[in-house]
Amino acid sequence: MSPRPRTRTVLSCGLLLVPLAVSATACGGSSSEALSANPYDAADQITSNTPDGTRTADPNKPLEVSVKDDETRLTDVTATDASGRSIRGELTADGKHWRTTVPLAAGVRYTVQVSTEDEDGNPGSKTLHVATKGGGDRLQVTFGPDSGEYGVGQPVTAKLSREVKDPQARAVVESALKVDSTPRVQGSWYWVDGKTLHFRPKEYWPAHAAIEVHSNLEGLKISKGLYGGPAKPVKLTTGDKVVAVTDASSHTMTVLRNGRQINTLPVTTGKPGFDTRNGVKVVLAKESFVRMTSGSIGIPEGSSDSYDLPVYWATRVTTSGEYVHAAPWSVGSQGAANVSHGCTGMSTGDAQWFFNTVRVGDIVKVVNSGGDTMAPFGNGFGDWNMPWQEWREGSALRKGAATTGAAERQREPADAARLRPEV
Repeated sequence: MSPRPRTRTVLSCGLLLVPLAVSATACGGSSSEALSANPYDAADQITSNTPDGTRTADPNKPLEVSVKDDETRLTDVTATDASGRSIRGELTADGKHWRTTVPLAAGVRYTVQVSTEDEDGNPGSKTLHVATKGGGDRLQVTFGPDSGEYGVGQPVTAKLSREVKDPQARAVVESALKVDSTPRVQGSWYWVDGKTLHFRPKEYWPAHAAIEVHSNLEGLKISKGLYGGPAKPVKLTTGDKVVAVTDASSHTMTVLRNGRQINTLPVTTGKPGFDTRNGVKVVLAKESFVRMTSGSIGIPEGSSDSYDLPVYWATRVTTSGEYVHAAPWSVGSQGAANVSHGCTGMSTGDAQWFFNTVRVGDIVKVVNSGGDTMAPFGNGFGDWNMPWQEWREGSALRKGAATTGAAERQREPADAARLRPEV
């Protein structure tokens, strides 16, 4: 009985497609497929540069696997760490050699799965374990805000444990900080300074979005003597899209939910010399009671503008002390004149309604005030006041994505969208 030829396609890590002819024989009227057999132990047929015993590998050197003889070939090699991240590698066209194409991470343990095939088409396998040397100093990343539900204006933040100045090092860090969102949106990181990054979409987050933030930086070499450390991931969701627009010229606040107007409130904003800031602000916190004193904004005690007041239903929108709050002392001016020291004042009932309607991360926008525009950074979240093109320029990857050498996570389900900084 003559051999029955069959053709098998072999897929390598290097994405090389190599046709391989394998023969099998049929006896007694049945056929036998060698590839359906349990893989044999290929330990005697392969060699690698993985250290023996308790020794560790240099993460700056490639991991390599080869076959010892001409009758065996590698069909696939994968290397993954304990968190399921895989490291990129390349298999030669003849199936004799495989090596990693990016640096390994420092201080991690890899499991290397090696698949082989002998001259008769019999599959073999071998599992190798390799631990890499720990790096030097570790760069810690703290994401914000804490996991929870927020408004559609909430930026994502990343705080680094030490300053990163070098553009190449910044590119390494940024490319390893991942933001996944459902539904898909366009977004980018912005380097506020050497220790702080903010991430925002081009537009506000969609209502009822799911956002996951994580880092692939652990063990990754950032610069000489500096490696990535672990980072706790965060999971965020957004609620309804709530936007409050205060028109300082008409002394009204219009509140919209998902684009539909749900209330219009008479208000008073900052008087001349204390004009309320224009632009988009994000709700930072809600305080049912706060004591406000004029000294906190630099007004000397005894001045005609000094005050010391108990304030209820206070919704904070800047770190310097701008609130939307109850101001029963100015009800006569609300809807008619601007008499405050920069806050947006309204009746106690309206302030309580507003307090109960908004959440941290919701949008409060002021228009037609004599004040300056809210700064993008340094006084809360004014991120949305920066034009999108300018925001993109603040990314370390703006002029070309860097190859980080980070082990990438496995792909998320199809309905999860990875937000990658644009280049």
